[in-house]
Amino acid sequence: MQKRNVSIVLRELLDRDRISPTELHRRTGVPQSTLSRILSGKIVDPSDKHISRIAEYFRVSTDHLRGRAAVGALRDDGRDPMHSELKDISLWDDDTPVNDDEVSIPFLREVELAAGSGRFVIEESEKASLRFGKRSLRHNGVQFDQAKCVTVRGNSMLPVLRDGATVGVNAGKSGIGDIVDGDLYAINHNGQLRVKQLYRLPSGIRLRSFNRDEHPDEDYSFQDIQDEQISILGHVFWWGMYAR
Repeated sequence: MQKRNVSIVLRELLDRDRISPTELHRRTGVPQSTLSRILSGKIVDPSDKHISRIAEYFRVSTDHLRGRAAVGALRDDGRDPMHSELKDISLWDDDTPVNDDEVSIPFLREVELAAGSGRFVIEESEKASLRFGKRSLRHNGVQFDQAKCVTVRGNSMLPVLRDGATVGVNAGKSGIGDIVDGDLYAINHNGQLRVKQLYRLPSGIRLRSFNRDEHPDEDYSFQDIQDEQISILGHVFWWGMYAR
């Protein structure tokens, strides 16, 4: 019998279906904080209640999700959960034409207005982009022309998002009224790109980092939002990063 860590299996399933933990929380009801602690390895033996919901969503056994499935054990659809058919890998680069079932999503970046001025604006990169399947975007309710990519910088979102992680952003959900408390959003803070958990407050909004020991909550009133030129770029619907 092969044994794998539940955090590894869950991350593989998220990557397989190209959904974020935030979206998994929405679809299963498992608390986002619980999912974050599972993925970071802080919860190594999740409760049966949470495991059952996650396993049911991904259509795998609870033993498979816990990393206990033996080689040769079959899922409900008759497939081996530890072994899957691998398709041929297609090599491509930035010059490879986009397939009909794909869309090229541009990256947003900080651009300095004048050399040494210290003032920045957010613009789309003319070179950097990432390919997404149209089916995956439709499955997550994202319009193709509303999808953007953002690179996470710094350690404020550890342990979930490392420095250099890429997040997919749905620019169609960019209003304060679109905020779902605790979900991740990309923000333009006076020309600075930031990725934070957002919460609605009676007087404004709250920005929260996962690494709260070094990055405490930031509360902004509606007047602060105007004065500091804070705008929501969109809801984070996907993320990916290298393990390092």
